[in-house]
Amino acid sequence: MALQDRLDAFKADFEAGRLARKPTAEVIEKMRRATAELINGAQAQGAKKAGDKAPSFTLRDPDGNPVSSRDLLAKGPLVVSFYRGVWCPYCNLELQALQSVLPEIVGRGASLVAISPQTAPNSRKSQRDNKLEFPILSDVRSEVADAFGIRFALPDYLVEVYKGFGNDLSVVNDDPSWVLPMPARYVIGTDGIIAYAEVNPDYTKRPDPSELLPVLDRLNASRAA
Repeated sequence: MALQDRLDAFKADFEAGRLARKPTAEVIEKMRRATAELINGAQAQGAKKAGDKAPSFTLRDPDGNPVSSRDLLAKGPLVVSFYRGVWCPYCNLELQALQSVLPEIVGRGASLVAISPQTAPNSRKSQRDNKLEFPILSDVRSEVADAFGIRFALPDYLVEVYKGFGNDLSVVNDDPSWVLPMPARYVIGTDGIIAYAEVNPDYTKRPDPSELLPVLDRLNASRAA
């Protein structure tokens, strides 16, 4: 099943109250309102896009080891996925989909990392629960997300919704600011230029990981020419 089909199925079950967590109509309206406001705010239009120079970063993996984008790009293209956190079921479905194409990404000489603002223990949980074989990096206060133009602050009414679900992001991220990245996926060439960018303020909409493979093929072809 394609990733978006899985996301749509989860959303339908959630909004219909068929899952353990049953939202009220008021909660659903607030979640839809927050997404609409983020879309209409046009922040995504200011995010880094294909053709832009990618910001360099060094972030730590769950074991505290530094991971440098420069070092990874010295080996080949880099796929970067920004996600909200282990508490987000849409993000977990995306991470699982990325894991499914990891052999094809690596087979094309590329690396894959996922970045979220959560703390190292929560990144370890992401890796463990989703059986991931690629690094999860902690972006403290979403500073790298900000460099890519995708950091945003949650409105107060959505903060209360998330707290009602037991998702206190001030604890999950060890940051009182309640900021998150918009879900985004980038492919960066060895020259540091973004070859592919997908940013969507609607966190329930995400491209299929198979879209990455032709991009990596083109990068490899251009390097070989």
